[in-house]
Amino acid sequence: MSSQHNEPDDKSALQDEIRYINLYESADKIYTRRITGFYQKLRRYTGIPIMLGFLLMPWFVIDARPAMLFDLPERQFHILWMTFWPQDGQLLAFLLMIAAFALFTVTVLVGRVWCGFTCPQTVWTLMFIWVEHVCQGDRNKRIKLDGQSWNAEKLARMGATHFLWLLISVVTALTFVGYFVPVRQLIVGLVSLDLGLATLFWLGLFTLATYLNAGWLREQVCKYMCPYARFQSVMYDKDTLSVTYDSKRGESRGPRKASEDYKAEGKGDCIDCSWCVQVCPVDIDIRDGIQYECIDCGLCVDACNSVMDKVGYERGLIRFTTEDELETGQTRVLRPRLIGYMVALLVMIGCFVYTIGSRIPVDVDVTRDRGARMYRIRGDEVQNVYTIKINNMDRFSHTYNVRLEGALDYKLKGYRALEIEKGEIFTIPIRVSVKHAELKKLKNDIDIIVTARDDESISVRLSNVFIGPR
Repeated sequence: MSSQHNEPDDKSALQDEIRYINLYESADKIYTRRITGFYQKLRRYTGIPIMLGFLLMPWFVIDARPAMLFDLPERQFHILWMTFWPQDGQLLAFLLMIAAFALFTVTVLVGRVWCGFTCPQTVWTLMFIWVEHVCQGDRNKRIKLDGQSWNAEKLARMGATHFLWLLISVVTALTFVGYFVPVRQLIVGLVSLDLGLATLFWLGLFTLATYLNAGWLREQVCKYMCPYARFQSVMYDKDTLSVTYDSKRGESRGPRKASEDYKAEGKGDCIDCSWCVQVCPVDIDIRDGIQYECIDCGLCVDACNSVMDKVGYERGLIRFTTEDELETGQTRVLRPRLIGYMVALLVMIGCFVYTIGSRIPVDVDVTRDRGARMYRIRGDEVQNVYTIKINNMDRFSHTYNVRLEGALDYKLKGYRALEIEKGEIFTIPIRVSVKHAELKKLKNDIDIIVTARDDESISVRLSNVFIGPR
């Protein structure tokens, strides 16, 4: 009888202890407070050049084509004054390795500053938050606006916000697709409603992705989708510079009166105003210690410094510092791990620059025709037949000469130099002859040199074999 009476209470207690957490959405909407300060200005100075570079690069013209164009149908990748081809794919892999090592080096030195200052997700998210500030007001006004019922003012403010979000998303999509389709052609096609389905699909996809990522997902991308947030912690050490709360100075936290001797009462410099939490774009409390969600954006540093200025305390309660500096007052900038990363990075950059600088914009392949039999001409010459394939990977057309070198007096026959257009692959058979009396062995070394007539620096030497009669 008693068990029947206790059963509802047990279920109620069990339900109180169970919490359902959706890992892919915030429990509450984040309303960030607008703040000004050194790191906010620094982000502006780093973000604006990156944004302008992204927006303007497709509009620059070099040699009557966009300065940066990834022409997939033609398999040509134009980057400033250079043109790359699928054969140069190893250079892309090399560049990605350099970027990864650069990220590791920066992380060991100064934490996740890439995430906080230059990551596109952060830059676009803060841009969308700025739109919210302009259209809806600061933090308290936005909270009040979301809580009130729909009326003309709320409709106008929300409508303006989402209109500007979509406008930024469309411009972002047009610019991104403009790296694959000439942007002027893209704009003309959009205005005249003369775009292919594939182009419209990518425009729509990137518009939607930008609108969702920067407008709705925001911190969820950094917390749950970005792999860098998961593995960056293994690159931290005690001397890594990152945003840190000085708990020795700040605790115990709490409000106090202006005339109060708070230190005599055992309180620290933290007045528990929660501004550091209100400005955080990923909604964490830096006072709980270093967390993987923190993107080292420095907004909490600016917020805390502004509060310290108001109450007359020393700045730096929250600051960029290291674990060693907090514990011992000292920190090491150069240490074995960082030196190793820097050396590896410099070596890779040097090799990449040398490879690009020494890159020859022509690809040549020479194949001896194994199906052709050696034969004599006029009784005293032996010939071999070769197939030469010349891929002109330069930005200009060239006429290529072919010459032969070797221990024997080789003669070239059947080759007539023709102009090869940029991006053209030219294949032609040639005959190489030598006096029968000079042949002393079955296999003889021969070098075939292909050189651009108007630029001798564009030259390729390939070794092959000349077969004589048994």
